[in-house]
Amino acid sequence: MAGDEESPLGSGADLFSPVSLSRVSQVIVDQIRLLMRQGKLKPGDRLPSERELCVKFGVSRVTVREALRVLEAGGLVDIRVGAHGGAFVTTPTNARLGEGLADLLNLSPLTAAEVTEARMVFELGIVPLVVERATTEDIAALKEICARQRAALKDDSYSMTLSAEFHVRVAACTHNVAIEMLVQSFHGPLLASLREAQTLAPLMGRRGNTEHQAFVDAIEAGDTEAATKIMREHLQRTADRVAKSTSET
Repeated sequence: MAGDEESPLGSGADLFSPVSLSRVSQVIVDQIRLLMRQGKLKPGDRLPSERELCVKFGVSRVTVREALRVLEAGGLVDIRVGAHGGAFVTTPTNARLGEGLADLLNLSPLTAAEVTEARMVFELGIVPLVVERATTEDIAALKEICARQRAALKDDSYSMTLSAEFHVRVAACTHNVAIEMLVQSFHGPLLASLREAQTLAPLMGRRGNTEHQAFVDAIEAGDTEAATKIMREHLQRTADRVAKSTSET
């Protein structure tokens, strides 16, 4: 990985080409993204200076700065100041990538029934991985969430946020970054669907907590069949409730 002390890219290579279209800054962003996908720009590489980019792209410094801000907002470059500053190529974090997907999901016209149907496919599919890979720390974390759920039920402060937290943490037990990212991005729609189900069954948190605990016990016992059965029944109840809500509207 290139460091701060390396000379900027592009001094001898023609990686960039002038642009003359409308929304020029976006064209620059697209061109730099393409270079990243092609591996011609790698994490740690420093882009040419603003002045050099202006010459290479044939645009003003304002346009270059706008493009760099878009790249920075997307987690694709890190802009540093100082003697060794500049725009450095970086790798978006899981959280940043998840936020982008979450925005798409949250702004889409998803129904609670569609969300729950997707959960039936996805969450049941990962159960074998959860049972196989869950560590002692993972199981302890799930038990801690269950304990907070029970405490919240006792003082009537239980919310579907706790239920969503449990399911997101279950996905983390797979130790698969792609799965964790998908579930984190799905958090908004998941929470909305749970809240809709709760309006139809205000006491669902109590049974849900019991099932959560039973699911953790099955994971700890290494019993994939039992864990799958518990999760299927758990999700099916939510699916039935939101399907009923959809049919009545």
